[in-house]
Amino acid sequence: MIILIYLFVLLWEEAHGWGYKNGIFHNSIWLEQAAGVYHREARSGKYKLTYAEAKAVCEYEGGRLATYKQLEAARKIGFHVCAAGWMAKGRVGYPIVKPGSNCGFGKTGIIDYGVRLNRSERWDAYCYNPHAKECGGIFTDPKRIFKSPGFPNEYEDNQICYWHIRLKYGQRVHLSFLEFDLEDDPACLADYVEIFDSYDDIHGFVGRYCGDELPEDIISTGNGSKLRSETDFFSQCHQK
Repeated sequence: MIILIYLFVLLWEEAHGWGYKNGIFHNSIWLEQAAGVYHREARSGKYKLTYAEAKAVCEYEGGRLATYKQLEAARKIGFHVCAAGWMAKGRVGYPIVKPGSNCGFGKTGIIDYGVRLNRSERWDAYCYNPHAKECGGIFTDPKRIFKSPGFPNEYEDNQICYWHIRLKYGQRVHLSFLEFDLEDDPACLADYVEIFDSYDDIHGFVGRYCGDELPEDIISTGNGSKLRSETDFFSQCHQK
């Protein structure tokens, strides 16, 4: 799979959502690398992981389930995800920085569901690995070319990568694909790239892309975007 993407900034008179304001970042999913905490869900979608499966997802990437204290430390520097996930010792919760009526019950902090007696319940996962291998990234530069891991060699099978783009308050993101070559699948269920016009992969879904046809340029409505790529067990291409 090859994905080569050119990112540059467009100034905008109005800006919506979080980002740079008075020199301070106000949504902090971009800080997940600094905190070592990150959110994961199953390939099949949101809230599909048992406790054992959540542990396996984190361990597969060389990490482990985050503790409550680790998740709270990440939240204090801005880590915000509106999705409940497993933590260490069978605890479930999610970090809220900005309160909202549809997420967090209007509260901030760790929305804590406590230690679950039924470890077969299905949630997402919060992993901790401050030394995770590079797969994806967090970009705040006004111009950037980024590519898939290992390019121009073949990428790894069964891999999930996230690219978070966070720009200054009052700017938009312009994504331009220079090269694109993924496993050809009419339904885009094997290897694919998803793009979101938002800070997470819950809101602002733009589209899912696969095959070797270059997607059209994409311009965000706010100052952040997210790209997510997934590969299955049988991928045989590379991306840039």
